Amino acid sequence: MFNFLVNAEGGLTTAGYAVSIIAGVLLFVLALVFAGKTSEKKKMSTKQLVFCAMAMALAFVTSYVKVFSLPWGGSVTLCSMLFIVLVANWYGVKTGVLVGLAYGILQFIQEPFVLSFFQVCCDYVLAFAALGLAGLFAKKSHGLIKGYIVAVLARGAFHALGGYLYWMDYMPDNFPTALKSIYPIAYNYSFLLAEALITLIIISIPAVSKALDQVRKTALS
Repeated sequence: MFNFLVNAEGGLTTAGYAVSIIAGVLLFVLALVFAGKTSEKKKMSTKQLVFCAMAMALAFVTSYVKVFSLPWGGSVTLCSMLFIVLVANWYGVKTGVLVGLAYGILQFIQEPFVLSFFQVCCDYVLAFAALGLAGLFAKKSHGLIKGYIVAVLARGAFHALGGYLYWMDYMPDNFPTALKSIYPIAYNYSFLLAEALITLIIISIPAVSKALDQVRKTALS
């Protein structure tokens, strides 16, 4: 069954693309349903639907805006993780996780590379779903910042797990030999933490923070 979805080069077959697209749509619909159930009105509004869709679209677009690339591989993008974190902050963990799942499948469709089913789960499904954990801190002081930090660390943990299981043989020649044992950790957290630092600086700017608070109020109204 897996070979039916994946070609010999590790990419998706036509059937693989079809299954991925269907899965992504279903997960996004589930996210919208949860957003409705967790709102005070207990019903998904057009506004909530639009906010979830826009957040995922912005995350996808900004994930291809490379601020800079690192020498070992990996690129720092333009705050792409923030938009999934915002959904979790607005509508809770369940919705954040499901939107993250749908976003991960969207990334997989755009740039698929398959070594095994569990590798796909680590690199695309679980890693991006982990961004939804930011919702755990939604009602706490500085909840967006705390949630963002936890979400990034959680995403990196799944990428690192996949790295140890499947990507050790792909270590670049310029990677320091002394750090070989921590290659998946160093590789993944180098670009994730660099992007996190930039994003945290940006959202800590008073004007930006105030604007995000206004967006949150609008999203929840």
